[in-house]
Amino acid sequence: MELRNNVTDFILLGLTKDPAGQKALFVMFLLIHIVTMVGNLLIVGTVIVSPSLDSPMYFFLAFLSFTDAVYSTAFSPKLLADLLCSKRTISLPACLVQLFVEHLFGGGEALLLMVMAYDRYVAICKPLQYLTIMNHRVCILLLVISWTVGFTHSLAQVIFVYNLPFCGPNIIDHFACDMYPLLGLACANTYWVGLTVVANSVLICLVGFVLLLFSYGIILRSFKSHIQEGRRKALSTCSSHITVVVLYFVPCIFMYVRPLSNFTIDKFITVFYSVFIPMLNPLIYALRNSEIKSSMQKLLCRMLCTYRVKMFYC
Repeated sequence: MELRNNVTDFILLGLTKDPAGQKALFVMFLLIHIVTMVGNLLIVGTVIVSPSLDSPMYFFLAFLSFTDAVYSTAFSPKLLADLLCSKRTISLPACLVQLFVEHLFGGGEALLLMVMAYDRYVAICKPLQYLTIMNHRVCILLLVISWTVGFTHSLAQVIFVYNLPFCGPNIIDHFACDMYPLLGLACANTYWVGLTVVANSVLICLVGFVLLLFSYGIILRSFKSHIQEGRRKALSTCSSHITVVVLYFVPCIFMYVRPLSNFTIDKFITVFYSVFIPMLNPLIYALRNSEIKSSMQKLLCRMLCTYRVKMFYC
């Protein structure tokens, strides 16, 4: 008998059913989302208007911040709206869009972190050839490759889900649409689909993480040939990258590099890498990079002075 897809929307159970807890979470996530958007967009704006930040490292950092800002919008607005509603539903097309955006920017960010590691490798291990190797054309090419891989990865996830039959139930014990909860609701054998998802995630998450650790190992070994001041500056920059890489890839590996199964802790780990990580990234880079902090202060002072002049003439 042919299975028929008669599910038009899904019911999300969310993070909690406690009304008081929902209000507290709404306030917390709203503040986090505001800080995320302001912090990431401030870094993007600072890099664009600051001539002193005209280098490949800050070019990629600006795109990382842009990615975090958009990636956060795949989760936070819907999460905030559901915390104020008694009935949390999402249509099947909206679910697929959320899944696509999540994996597009998530996969793109994973590849972008690898590109940033390569940029640091060239800058530290081959400083005299840095501007020749990492010229503008190469930077654009690496960026296009990152987004192409992210798009391919995301499209594959959506195609897998789109071709699955959903006959009910339609209740997702989560606050967002993701692969494993959706595969668990399909009224068909999803073993091979799940295996393909795991293989896809192994290539991006696990292999990427191992390559990043290996590359940073080479970079750290090269510090022996640097003078103390150059070593300190390079180590500060690399430590920020390593912190972001660990915070991003470890939850990704736990969530997707495993057999098809759902755990209660999954939704809280999803909150960590989809809500908290986009907020932490600009803080990690801004607090540990003196050039970013100085340029941000100049930009904010310029904006404040412009505002005061306009107020004076008004």
